[in-house]
Amino acid sequence: MRRILLAIAVFCGVLPQVQAGDLQDILQIHADEVAKPSRRSVSVLLDDLVASGLPQVTVFLEEWAEKNVWRGPDGLFFLARADGDTLEIRDVDTGETVSIAKDGFLQIKPNGGVRRVIGTALVQFQLSDPDPARRKAALEAIARRPEASQLAPLQASVETETEDSLRARKVQLANFLSAQFGDTADVRIAAIESLSKDTSVEARSVLNRILSTKEGVTAGEADGNIARVLDPFVAPDAFYLRLVEAGLAPPVVTPAEIRAGLEQNVKDGRAGGVPLAQLDNDAQRGRAYIQLAAEGLVPPLVTAADRETALSEHIFYERYDEADPAITAAAETALASVTARVGWEQTIDLGLDALSLASIYFLAAIGLAITFGVMGVINMAHGEFIMMGAYTGYVVQLFVPDYTLSIMIALPLAFAVTFGAGVTMERLVIRHLYHRPLETLLATFGISIALQQLAKNIFGTQARPLTSPGWLDGAWVLSDAIQISYIRIAIFVLALLFLALILFILKRTRLGLEVRAVTQNPGMAASMGINPDRINMLTFGLGSGIAGIAGVAIGLYAKVTSEMGADYIVQSFMTVVVGGVGNVWGTLAGASMIGFLQKGIEWLNPSNTLAAQTYMILFIILFIQFRPKGIVALKGRAAAD
Repeated sequence: MRRILLAIAVFCGVLPQVQAGDLQDILQIHADEVAKPSRRSVSVLLDDLVASGLPQVTVFLEEWAEKNVWRGPDGLFFLARADGDTLEIRDVDTGETVSIAKDGFLQIKPNGGVRRVIGTALVQFQLSDPDPARRKAALEAIARRPEASQLAPLQASVETETEDSLRARKVQLANFLSAQFGDTADVRIAAIESLSKDTSVEARSVLNRILSTKEGVTAGEADGNIARVLDPFVAPDAFYLRLVEAGLAPPVVTPAEIRAGLEQNVKDGRAGGVPLAQLDNDAQRGRAYIQLAAEGLVPPLVTAADRETALSEHIFYERYDEADPAITAAAETALASVTARVGWEQTIDLGLDALSLASIYFLAAIGLAITFGVMGVINMAHGEFIMMGAYTGYVVQLFVPDYTLSIMIALPLAFAVTFGAGVTMERLVIRHLYHRPLETLLATFGISIALQQLAKNIFGTQARPLTSPGWLDGAWVLSDAIQISYIRIAIFVLALLFLALILFILKRTRLGLEVRAVTQNPGMAASMGINPDRINMLTFGLGSGIAGIAGVAIGLYAKVTSEMGADYIVQSFMTVVVGGVGNVWGTLAGASMIGFLQKGIEWLNPSNTLAAQTYMILFIILFIQFRPKGIVALKGRAAAD
């Protein structure tokens, strides 16, 4: 009965202003604005909806913007979804749903401008919605399309916000909006000054919008908030074209236009008083054209002197869109501060990347440093031990689906597998080739090819996944410019653990003492009862085992293929040679130097990583010329040479 009376009242135009009631009541008061909305008329309806405070308004605005509002034959509005010839209609107040034939129902289709206005009003409701997801969506909408009307409701919602992260985001966005749309210059300047420590992309975007400029040209003094005066003689052709486009100078006549002008003004075998037979060069055509221009038959010819005079008589400038010089001055200062901070943060981020790369190279090279330092063996198959370790981790994950547990199992298992492979290789091949470096190089190179082919036969040529645990997903984000993935942090920590472990073994155990003795003077070590042959076998196995563990770590973020070892063998040898053969600290220094050098060169030439590696190799060759024993030279080795 109430709906019938409402319809009669609407028809008669005597319905009073509704102070409190259902959403349908408000919609009927503004039925025309709902059915045929425009950007001008819809604001009155939206003001009433906002003032009502009804919880169902949020859903209605969302559906209205998505064109899911329909009007029934009785003039009432419903939320509906079409399904063929039927509609699933839902009451705007109660939410009751019923299926009904589509006949007689009209879909309301607001245009893009109206939907933007609706979206602005919707944000006011979503900012205080009980659902945190809706509040977050409102903040994302504000960030995408900031408007002055959003500032007041955003500031009002800060006090009632219960989520710390959302409150911080609201404060940040309110600061952005205040900087652009604050009521007074003092409010805007205070907000702008607070942005001087915010290095986010959004903050820089806000400052750049405040400092947006338009180019202009004038014959007198430039007025307004001038950002800078431009020198037209740095690009005279381009600046003269701007004068032409502004109607302040005549266009330059091209050679083609000169020809056309002459052709159109031929009379009695002459053009501009010059016989046609003489118009065979630019000078004569120019003289004839000047004569025609003096008679007013063609546009005047613009000479270089004319252009220079025109440029010197005009002022070219860039004028801020913001009229207040105090605001733009504050924005310039804030942007300069932010730019300096971003530069430092990018330097720190580059340093973290270099440190991460250095830790990877250290893990890949430390095993080679031990074997190369003790035995002088050039092991070209070292990369394949890295590959074997990565494939060991992959196989473990096939049987252990828990990624954390599988990695914990894979690390010692990879060490055992590659330790055994290294010992086998040393016993069968290497020990017969001591002090024969060329034969050792060729033999280990052949073994590397054989191991690659064996891996292809077993695992195929496609890359295999070695999945990291969930707690290693993502990155540690300090700012928009500083972030590093958790996997790289884990590899860095693993490198530190290995550094400590190897130093402990070499400095605090009998095996380490014997290894150091054989490294410094194998002859003297043998005379003291140490078996160099056994030490060589264990050392080669230890270096191979460490390479296997490095393979598991590297495989967590790099592709696991049969050729993955080849990606690290060159860097491993460079790390060992640059750092100092047979020295753990030298390997660390070499890895750090190569990691930082490579990242630095890539930063200077980011579009060509191959060129960066080439420059790095050339630099290392020069470095070895001046320091052939590396950064940390091993003492006492010359006694055994």
